[in-house]
Amino acid sequence: MFFYIWPIALVVLSNIIYHVCAKSVPDGIDPFAAMTVTYAIAAAGSLILFLIFSRGGNIFAEYKKINFASIVLGLVVIGLEVGFIFAYRAGWEVSKAAIVQSSALAVALMIVGRFAFGEVITWNKLVGAAICVVGLVFINLK
Repeated sequence: MFFYIWPIALVVLSNIIYHVCAKSVPDGIDPFAAMTVTYAIAAAGSLILFLIFSRGGNIFAEYKKINFASIVLGLVVIGLEVGFIFAYRAGWEVSKAAIVQSSALAVALMIVGRFAFGEVITWNKLVGAAICVVGLVFINLK
């Protein structure tokens, strides 16, 4: 059970810290300049973790295995990071931006999962999506 739960717990904890930091990026800095520091640290940290956990693995041999997904993921992450920075600068509350995004994403990924991966859309998923939409309405009521 631990191996099932810990990755999600890591994502939740990381997301909490992420949103606090994204909201704390100074208004006076260009978000893309800030991201260069963010990604330099992420690249260095990833390399260090690779060296620690790969047990003598060859990073260049691993790079040969990369496909389009790693490249597109790198580009998409820029949109995620900068999108949240601009959302917070536009006045979104940290308690609303993430949940609105997550709920909309859940509904969209249900559709993507169906058509891209053949996942089944059950009544439970449809009801859950409807609850997400209703929740979005209530969260955003003034």
